Amino acid sequence: MRPEPVLIEGYASVFGRPDMSGDVVRAGAFARSLARRPEVPLLIGHRETARAGRWVRAVEDGYGLFVRGLIEDAAGLNLVRAGARGLSIGFFPKVWTLRAAGGRELAEVDLVEISLVSEPMQRLALFEVMGAGAVRAA
Repeated sequence: MRPEPVLIEGYASVFGRPDMSGDVVRAGAFARSLARRPEVPLLIGHRETARAGRWVRAVEDGYGLFVRGLIEDAAGLNLVRAGARGLSIGFFPKVWTLRAAGGRELAEVDLVEISLVSEPMQRLALFEVMGAGAVRAA
Protein backbone atom coordinates (compact mmCIF):
# COMPACT_ATOMS: atom_id res chain seq x y z
CA MET A 1 0.00 0.00 0.00
CA ARG A 2 1.37 3.38 -1.04
CA PRO A 3 1.52 6.03 1.72
CA GLU A 4 -0.79 9.04 1.47
CA PRO A 5 1.12 12.12 0.18
CA VAL A 6 1.77 15.01 2.54
CA LEU A 7 1.67 18.62 1.35
CA ILE A 8 4.53 20.90 2.43
CA GLU A 9 5.41 24.49 1.61
CA GLY A 10 8.08 26.98 2.51
CA TYR A 11 11.20 28.71 1.26
CA ALA A 12 14.05 26.79 -0.36
CA SER A 13 16.12 29.98 -0.54
CA VAL A 14 15.89 33.43 1.06
CA PHE A 15 17.09 36.53 -0.76
CA GLY A 16 19.71 38.86 0.66
CA ARG A 17 20.61 36.81 3.75
CA PRO A 18 23.96 35.01 4.07
CA ASP A 19 23.90 31.25 4.56
CA MET A 20 26.37 29.43 6.81
CA SER A 21 29.04 29.54 4.08
CA GLY A 22 28.52 33.27 3.47
CA ASP A 23 26.67 32.84 0.16
CA VAL A 24 23.94 35.42 -0.53
CA VAL A 25 21.29 34.75 -3.18
CA ARG A 26 19.90 37.79 -4.97
CA ALA A 27 16.31 38.23 -6.16
CA GLY A 28 15.99 37.01 -9.73
CA ALA A 29 18.77 34.43 -9.37
CA PHE A 30 16.43 31.54 -10.21
CA ALA A 31 14.39 33.18 -12.99
CA ARG A 32 16.19 31.77 -16.04
CA SER A 33 16.63 28.35 -14.50
CA LEU A 34 12.95 28.03 -13.57
CA ALA A 35 11.95 29.18 -17.07
CA ARG A 36 14.11 26.41 -18.59
CA ARG A 37 13.27 23.72 -16.06
CA PRO A 38 10.10 24.51 -14.08
CA GLU A 39 10.05 21.06 -12.46
CA VAL A 40 13.05 20.32 -10.26
CA PRO A 41 13.47 17.08 -8.30
CA LEU A 42 12.45 16.86 -4.64
CA LEU A 43 15.23 14.82 -3.04
CA ILE A 44 16.40 13.76 0.40
CA GLY A 45 19.78 15.15 1.37
CA HIS A 46 20.89 15.94 -2.22
CA ARG A 47 20.98 12.24 -3.13
CA GLU A 48 19.81 11.74 -6.71
CA THR A 49 18.56 8.24 -5.94
CA ALA A 50 16.55 9.39 -2.90
CA ARG A 51 13.39 10.97 -4.31
CA ALA A 52 11.01 12.20 -1.62
CA GLY A 53 8.17 13.25 -3.89
CA ARG A 54 7.63 16.15 -6.27
CA TRP A 55 7.48 19.91 -6.21
CA VAL A 56 4.18 21.21 -7.56
CA ARG A 57 5.19 24.87 -7.38
CA ALA A 58 8.48 26.79 -7.35
CA VAL A 59 8.34 30.58 -7.76
CA GLU A 60 10.35 33.61 -6.74
CA ASP A 61 8.53 36.18 -4.63
CA GLY A 62 9.83 39.18 -2.69
CA TYR A 63 11.24 37.00 0.10
CA GLY A 64 12.87 34.10 -1.72
CA LEU A 65 12.23 30.90 -3.64
CA PHE A 66 8.82 29.69 -2.48
CA VAL A 67 8.07 26.00 -2.99
CA ARG A 68 5.10 23.71 -2.49
CA GLY A 69 5.51 19.97 -2.76
CA LEU A 70 4.05 16.55 -2.13
CA ILE A 71 6.06 14.11 -0.04
CA GLU A 72 5.10 10.76 -1.55
CA ASP A 73 7.93 8.39 -0.63
CA ALA A 74 8.08 6.52 2.68
CA ALA A 75 11.66 7.69 3.37
CA GLY A 76 10.62 11.32 2.90
CA LEU A 77 7.58 10.85 5.12
CA ASN A 78 9.77 9.29 7.80
CA LEU A 79 12.15 12.25 7.67
CA VAL A 80 9.24 14.67 8.09
CA ARG A 81 7.79 12.56 10.93
CA ALA A 82 11.19 12.73 12.64
CA GLY A 83 10.92 16.52 12.64
CA ALA A 84 13.03 17.61 9.66
CA ARG A 85 11.87 21.02 8.44
CA GLY A 86 14.86 22.25 6.40
CA LEU A 87 15.25 22.80 2.67
CA SER A 88 18.47 23.03 0.69
CA ILE A 89 19.07 23.94 -2.93
CA GLY A 90 21.37 22.04 -5.25
CA PHE A 91 22.67 24.42 -7.92
CA PHE A 92 25.48 25.49 -10.20
CA PRO A 93 26.50 29.14 -9.87
CA LYS A 94 26.24 30.96 -13.22
CA VAL A 95 26.80 34.64 -12.37
CA TRP A 96 28.45 35.49 -9.07
CA THR A 97 31.04 37.65 -7.32
CA LEU A 98 33.10 37.09 -4.19
CA ARG A 99 31.89 38.85 -1.05
CA ALA A 100 34.39 40.72 1.13
CA ALA A 101 32.84 39.05 4.19
CA GLY A 102 33.30 35.60 2.64
CA GLY A 103 31.11 33.53 0.39
CA ARG A 104 29.60 34.59 -2.91
CA GLU A 105 26.96 37.01 -4.12
CA LEU A 106 24.84 34.78 -6.40
CA ALA A 107 23.11 36.77 -9.14
CA GLU A 108 22.16 33.76 -11.30
CA VAL A 109 22.13 30.06 -10.54
CA ASP A 110 21.14 26.91 -12.41
CA LEU A 111 18.78 25.16 -9.97
CA VAL A 112 19.28 21.39 -10.15
CA GLU A 113 17.21 20.11 -7.22
CA ILE A 114 15.71 21.02 -3.86
CA SER A 115 16.20 18.66 -0.94
CA LEU A 116 14.64 17.95 2.41
CA VAL A 117 17.34 18.25 5.09
CA SER A 118 17.57 18.32 8.85
CA GLU A 119 20.06 21.21 8.98
CA PRO A 120 19.83 23.71 6.09
CA MET A 121 22.82 25.88 5.13
CA GLN A 122 20.38 28.82 4.95
CA ARG A 123 18.82 28.78 8.42
CA LEU A 124 15.69 30.49 7.06
CA ALA A 125 15.11 27.85 4.35
CA LEU A 126 12.32 25.99 6.11
CA PHE A 127 9.06 24.30 5.27
CA GLU A 128 5.80 23.67 7.06
CA VAL A 129 3.61 20.61 6.85
CA MET A 130 0.21 21.62 5.56
CA GLY A 131 -1.43 18.25 6.25
CA ALA A 132 -0.24 17.32 9.77
CA GLY A 133 -2.73 14.49 10.27
CA ALA A 134 -1.25 12.54 7.38
CA VAL A 135 2.26 12.91 8.83
CA ARG A 136 1.28 11.51 12.21
CA ALA A 137 -0.41 8.46 10.69
CA ALA A 138 1.85 5.43 10.63
